[in-house]
Amino acid sequence: MKTLRTIQILSKVGKILSKIVFILSLVGGIGCAVGIAVLAVAPEGLKLGGVTLHSMIEKSDMITLGICYAAMATGMVFCAGEAVLAKIAERYFGNELAAGTPFTADGAKELTRLGICAICIPIVSEIVAEIVFQIMKHGFDDIANFETGDPTSIGLGIALILAGLLCKYGAELSASVQPEAPRSDT
Repeated sequence: MKTLRTIQILSKVGKILSKIVFILSLVGGIGCAVGIAVLAVAPEGLKLGGVTLHSMIEKSDMITLGICYAAMATGMVFCAGEAVLAKIAERYFGNELAAGTPFTADGAKELTRLGICAICIPIVSEIVAEIVFQIMKHGFDDIANFETGDPTSIGLGIALILAGLLCKYGAELSASVQPEAPRSDT
């Protein structure tokens, strides 16, 4: 039972971390949206001590207004994907804590689903971000190429799917070991 306590502690930590990632993803996405709005609405941008945001961008050799727009637009897409994934993970950890064990049929399905989402959501986010980037590139001439490929989500997703299969097997073993309910011969 010591191992089960460790699993429960890790599930509590996972639930807390998932909630933190969800909140930070929302804050990041909202920050990107606000950044786009500030750049779009205020032609002079923010003015601090006679220096404007636009003038700082114009003086930079590496950063352009188009790059700022593209970075914030794609950032919103990635933050949205991470928020969805974090919410799914938080729900899994909450359900696992409520069940008291990861070895339930529903928990195994949910863990497998989390693994599939860990693979698919980053890929979809990457595709949508590339589409957004290409749209932005047509509106601005000064945008460099877009490169973000992150294959780590595939390995994590596969590991979660395998863990889901192990939990399913554990649930099946647990069900086969349980004594049958007494029959009433009336």
